[in-house]
Amino acid sequence: MTADLITRFKFHNIKAIKGFTTRFRPWYCILVENYHSKNIALNREKFLKSGNGRQWIRNTILPIYK
Repeated sequence: MTADLITRFKFHNIKAIKGFTTRFRPWYCILVENYHSKNIALNREKFLKSGNGRQWIRNTILPIYK
């Protein structure tokens, strides 16, 4: 979740600090969802990072980009 998507991607793709995001560079944006409430956005992010959310991404989003 971020309020500034461009800066967030620069941080993930350019930052030299080792961590999870550096192992999978470069990162690409394939979906953007906007929410009016921070709480709703956090709940959506929590779902997407869960097992069911990752399965939804594999079945619904990724086939579009293959």
